[in-house]
Amino acid sequence: MASRIRTVLEMIKFEHSVFALPFALTGALLAARATQHGWPSLRQILWIVVAMVAARSAAMTMNRIADLRYDRENPRTKQRALATGVLSLQFAWLFTLVAVAVFFAASWQLNPLVLKLAPVAIAILFFYSFTKRFTSWSHLFLGFALGMSPAAAWIAVTGSLDLRMLILCAAVTLWVGGFDVLYACQDVEYDQQAGLFSVPKRFGIADALLIARVMHIGVIALLAWLAFSFGLPWPAWAGIAVVASLLGYEHSLVKADDLSKLDAAFFTVNGYISMLFLLFWGAAAAVWRV
Repeated sequence: MASRIRTVLEMIKFEHSVFALPFALTGALLAARATQHGWPSLRQILWIVVAMVAARSAAMTMNRIADLRYDRENPRTKQRALATGVLSLQFAWLFTLVAVAVFFAASWQLNPLVLKLAPVAIAILFFYSFTKRFTSWSHLFLGFALGMSPAAAWIAVTGSLDLRMLILCAAVTLWVGGFDVLYACQDVEYDQQAGLFSVPKRFGIADALLIARVMHIGVIALLAWLAFSFGLPWPAWAGIAVVASLLGYEHSLVKADDLSKLDAAFFTVNGYISMLFLLFWGAAAAVWRV
């Protein structure tokens, strides 16, 4: 049983939940502080976390189902659980349905608007899995799939949406899109063979790295805009400086002729970025005079 659980968690890359979840929690903190001059309830935090994990689990499993043929062919992915048959396609579909059901249950526990928007969120998450078949900019679709999370958390806390949250959504979209461009550099040869689309395939690795840098510069600009628009205190600006430093370090690890440190850039650095962002912006929310 423990081995099977580990296999399922590996299939959905459960540890990658750390990428989007801290931004969703930041959205929840800002929502409660800005509109209620208080904090999200433990109940709200619990159901936001459940909804995030369930939605992401469903989306990742759908991605593996949709890409099964490619996972079996690609040398980098042919050892994945579905590709090798360790997990069956029937199990993957059942797991997806259960995860979607949990997501809808969590949405129902939050508020009526969240529940009404839940089908839209699932549709967007599932649609991403097919974008690499027709556009080089699938990275931004992935970014948007995760980038929705701060706005979703704001709605979960308040039952409405402050349009300023769309700035944070755009920042997360560019952040995820940028590091996904970096990650796609290792699949250029396979994408060419399989007829799939990506920024590295279209523009070459060197230009793809430049595009990712531009995206991440945009992230810093958007975070600064957001901090200014809310009048956030100094910890938010310190957090932006930390994010900028880590993004700079991430890009220093990846060269057009040397992708050996790509995993460190993708997994480790981006995990630190999301967690430290929540830490600094959570501190800003705590000392914020609203």
